[in-house]
Amino acid sequence: MFFLSKLLPLFVYPIGLCSLLLVIGLLSIWKHPRRATWAIALALFILFFSGNPLVSDKLVSTLESQYLPPDPVPTADAIVVLGGATAPQIAPRPWVEVLEAGDRILYGARLYNQGKAPKLILSGGRVTWRGGSGASEADDMKALAMAMNVPETDIVLEGASLNTRQNALNVQPILKEHAIDSVLLVTSAIHMPRSMAIFKKLGINAIPAPTDYLVPTESPINTIEGRILALIPDAKSTFQFTNALKEYVGFVIYRLRGWV
Repeated sequence: MFFLSKLLPLFVYPIGLCSLLLVIGLLSIWKHPRRATWAIALALFILFFSGNPLVSDKLVSTLESQYLPPDPVPTADAIVVLGGATAPQIAPRPWVEVLEAGDRILYGARLYNQGKAPKLILSGGRVTWRGGSGASEADDMKALAMAMNVPETDIVLEGASLNTRQNALNVQPILKEHAIDSVLLVTSAIHMPRSMAIFKKLGINAIPAPTDYLVPTESPINTIEGRILALIPDAKSTFQFTNALKEYVGFVIYRLRGWV
């Protein structure tokens, strides 16, 4: 079921959907040229639409603007950092590496060093068919946190979860064991609305501490050069559009299953 939950939505996201439409177009081009034309035209429209920086930034902003960084960041009993931010140490990587969302563990460690909480809870398992085996992502984040001077004694690992709901479910007993009443929840800003909804549904007193903002306030699109380049679709915008769409699709699925 976990594999299917990752596979099936791919045909809804821009690249997968465009690929499916192009296959339909190629198979129909001789016997049904009109159908082929519509399929190819729709694929091109989706590529241009999802790859447009203006459209992508707007969609991402609808999620990121829901939770802005608190100023000042309040204190709590612990900091919970959600996974999805590191790549395991597999040759030729010399060490654990951070992904696009690597700001999560960096920000979590920084909050600890600022005295915002006495415990750092790292949550994230390892999906073997996505690369890597052995140590969990929580272990990878631990290595990074310790490199940022977080003592090992103040780090608690949850290394079995494979999605956001499992993050919250598996963190619950840890909070009870350590008598933790409130947590600073650290994850990417685009991921925060769904994460907060899940934690609240489970009755966890979570305070949002978002990071990894993809769309800054001062956007280069506001310049003449930026507006010209924004007319041309690019891979980065498609990536960000897909991430935002993934959050909305995930939220709908979680709502249907009663998880948020």
